[in-house]
Amino acid sequence: MAGAPLLELRLGQSPAIAPRLRQAIGLLRLSGLELREWAEREIERNPLLERAEPEPDPSGESPGGPYVDSFDGAAAGWGIGGGSGGRSGFASLDGAEDSLADRATLRRSLEEQVGVDAADPVERAICGHLIDGLDDAGYLADDPAAVAARLGCSEERVERALARVQACEPVGVGARSLRECLALQLAERGRLDGPMARLLDNLDLLARRDLPALAARCGVGEDEIAARAREIRALDPKPGAAFDGAPPPAIVPDVLVRARGGGWAVSLNAAAAPRLAVDRRYRPPPGRRGGADAAWIRERLQSADWTVRALERRAESILKVSVELVRRQDGFLRHGVHRLEPLTLREVADRVGLHESTVSRVTSGKFAATPRGAVALRRFFSAAVPSADGGARHAAEAVRQRIRALIDGECAKRTLSDERLVALLRESGVDIARRTVAKYRESMNIPSSFERRRRKGARL
Repeated sequence: MAGAPLLELRLGQSPAIAPRLRQAIGLLRLSGLELREWAEREIERNPLLERAEPEPDPSGESPGGPYVDSFDGAAAGWGIGGGSGGRSGFASLDGAEDSLADRATLRRSLEEQVGVDAADPVERAICGHLIDGLDDAGYLADDPAAVAARLGCSEERVERALARVQACEPVGVGARSLRECLALQLAERGRLDGPMARLLDNLDLLARRDLPALAARCGVGEDEIAARAREIRALDPKPGAAFDGAPPPAIVPDVLVRARGGGWAVSLNAAAAPRLAVDRRYRPPPGRRGGADAAWIRERLQSADWTVRALERRAESILKVSVELVRRQDGFLRHGVHRLEPLTLREVADRVGLHESTVSRVTSGKFAATPRGAVALRRFFSAAVPSADGGARHAAEAVRQRIRALIDGECAKRTLSDERLVALLRESGVDIARRTVAKYRESMNIPSSFERRRRKGARL
């Protein structure tokens, strides 16, 4: 009969994540502060868990516990519990979906707007460092000159990166003063003319409502000064606070990187990697004796054992990945941000024996204390451009500099199109697509060939 219900059985497979597996995946992505909070909750929930005193660092420099490694740039071993490879017990986690939702923050929003793919590796690293230095109101506390000295790059590069950050939403973020914050918002509205700029130069008079003095300095009437003052008061002096609604958490490095001999010593920060132990003074009677109380103790013991193992595997994975990142980015640590090497998640995953998704979770929200300051582990990754002859890859930043050099040397009447740039780069051994050339050119704020020809023609 038409429209009758149909009962049908089907066999199929669908992924099902056990609660403990889901929790283990979540542990990988927790920052140091979040992990400490999680550990405190576990101790309160399970009376058989207790804090373990950190073991001293073999170097005697910091309480890194047993998770310490050192190398001279050529060593390949990890020195963790005698293991050198494998998946450290995380094979079952690979590819499983994480149930933890990322909280929207100013830092994450700005990183997404800067564009991981659009910006070159060096500029992305500088932008990330600047973003990490913003306070809860969205202001930059660091001086660009100090940032340039810390990262080993020119102050001009830092200024260009800061301009990219200041171009993001919310407008006014990345300012170094109240005047600059207000100026950025007025410029975005097309209202930053001469009188308005002079008005911003005299915010002290505006605070005192001294309209006659402001009118004299700005060269306009008092009525217009009053209208412009109302416009300024409608701006947001704390764009970062309005976006987040909460101050960003303090950065506690998960990894410590110190110079040792001719290489680097990499260890976990005990303050960001809490260690737990199982209190085995309580043991249930064997067999079925003891009833419900014995069953409860057995369940608590199993849960405590799993928690301790999960923390140990998390620590081992973070250290493995961190050692590989430091090994591959030795040039950056020694010479500065311009020496970042091309590096992908897959390359690190293959090297340390973990799944790519696991490496992604391990590096999410983690920081390393290095001679270059606190660096997010994500900053160690950078894009690469393949070689036309199948040889060594080219760092994306090096390709960008080649594009800039070619454009700087072009003739005013015969500017180089993106297609011509592709041909010239391939002649020099760089295999690159036209859309990638266009993307790199735009990331350096270089106009199209037509616009360059028009501008150069106007100057002739």
